[in-house]
Amino acid sequence: MMVKKGDFILIDFVAKIKETGEIFDTTVQEVAKKARIFREGYVYEPMLVVVGEGWVLKGLDDELVGLDVDKPSTIELSPAKAFGPRDPSKLKLIPLRRIKNEDMPPRLGQTIEIDGKLAVVRSVGAGRVQVDFNPPLAGKTLVYELTVKRVLENKEEKIKALMHRRIQAISLEKFGLKLAEKEAAIEIPEDAFLLEGLQYAKRGIATDIQKFFPEIESVTFTETFKKKPPVTEPQTKPVPGTETPSKPASSTSGETLQHAQP
Repeated sequence: MMVKKGDFILIDFVAKIKETGEIFDTTVQEVAKKARIFREGYVYEPMLVVVGEGWVLKGLDDELVGLDVDKPSTIELSPAKAFGPRDPSKLKLIPLRRIKNEDMPPRLGQTIEIDGKLAVVRSVGAGRVQVDFNPPLAGKTLVYELTVKRVLENKEEKIKALMHRRIQAISLEKFGLKLAEKEAAIEIPEDAFLLEGLQYAKRGIATDIQKFFPEIESVTFTETFKKKPPVTEPQTKPVPGTETPSKPASSTSGETLQHAQP
């Protein structure tokens, strides 16, 4: 099966800088750990891409069309098709005082924010800092070793993939999904109730569903708080032979108290 524009596909990749061989991104956990770019909390798994939607670099997006499922491919992107050429005018010298947290001098290679823009520290001098507003990969030729693992076929698995793209921290199996002709009903599991940004994720899911499936006029989210069973203390049984024998009760007012048999 060959990939077409508009297909929902799952891809695994390892992305390198051609000039150095340095790995800067991957969907494979073992590769990330070996390359020392592993990120705690990041979900390493085949990534969902809707071909032609700009979810990856345009140069890479264009190359996905025509790939075969399960066939490893190597895609090379020139700087013009990746992050563009380096622009010398984006190297700036700024006073150290403009950088936040002056008590902690900036470090070489550190990414900092200046006037709402990200920049990389290239040098630190006496009272001045050279920063680079070029994207870190500008001017680099990128190589993607990529495999299309699957092409999603039916409506339900496509919608579930859109859900998982927005909420990756919780297993997709815990979500419920019911589809009608013009409605999608999604059951949110309790594990997700306290996730940061849950409301934004829900809005994003609804927007994605209605974009790719315009016949769906409403997306409903249900959050059900279920009553938890009471916690009971575990009953411990005495080890045979260690029971303490019962003592006969003393008589009161001429009456003998009878003990219930165990």
